[in-house]
Amino acid sequence: MPTITREQVKVPVDVMPEAREEYIENYMKATRGTGRLMLFACDQKIEHMNKDFYGEGIDIADADPEHLFQIGSQGACGVVAGQRGLIARYAADYPEINYLVKMNSKTNLVKTSQDDPYSAQLHDLDAVLAMREAGVNIVGLGYTLYLGSEYESTMMAEAGQLIAQAHAQGLLVVLWIYPRGKAVTAEKDPDVIAGAAGVALCLGADFVKVNPPVATEDKSSAENLAIAAKAAGRTGLVCAGGSTVDAETFLTQLHDQIHIGGACGNATGRNIHQRSLDEAVRLTKAISAITLADYTVEEALKIFNGEEDFTL
Repeated sequence: MPTITREQVKVPVDVMPEAREEYIENYMKATRGTGRLMLFACDQKIEHMNKDFYGEGIDIADADPEHLFQIGSQGACGVVAGQRGLIARYAADYPEINYLVKMNSKTNLVKTSQDDPYSAQLHDLDAVLAMREAGVNIVGLGYTLYLGSEYESTMMAEAGQLIAQAHAQGLLVVLWIYPRGKAVTAEKDPDVIAGAAGVALCLGADFVKVNPPVATEDKSSAENLAIAAKAAGRTGLVCAGGSTVDAETFLTQLHDQIHIGGACGNATGRNIHQRSLDEAVRLTKAISAITLADYTVEEALKIFNGEEDFTL
């Protein structure tokens, strides 16, 4: 498994000297000492509401929110991302999980045709720091920004301030950046995705979660992703997992995103939690084998199929 040392962690200078060791510790925890991120996204209970957790093709276990924490505990994840209240309800029973608190969220009820998207911050940093002081294993924060929305300036200001405050406290920040709004005609255009990655860098994010760009006549999706990875600079780029697909397709896409596209990890939700606990746990291990340990797709499929095991 590729590893980095504490000395190799590039600490931003907006991390206060007294918080430097805390930042390094959180970075090593989140990336499992590899510099790559396997993020289990559990924020969709607001974002997509219940349709992502109950219905045709979704294992009945997903109807219970504790399913997310059982996967995070038994599986192989770098961080589990969810809203502060969700984490507050379950963290006492799952103290071993590395938590990333999602600071803003909105539902999908208001469509872009009605109004451009705006996802307001739900609470201030002090509410998260109080949970950390109470013993919750919080390593970072997350924030969604909709570039191209008429409200983008407000979200950029919130995100920029949040990153400065979080770094001062030794916390990592992952930005979810999705170009979206009436001004955006192609949300997954390669140039737009690369632009989003550059915005995350300029705001100071540690990682940025983007949708994989579409393929073009001369480049595959992964090849276009490589342009975005370069634009992100020292901000690590990870791809959203998208809708649930079969394991081999998902793992192949992930392998290409890392080894062709230059991604330094993944941020996966539905592809994991819509499965039974046993299958979801095996998939987290297969994903982590590729993301954190450079396994091939064939080797990762053996882990998913239960033929081999993988532990962090």
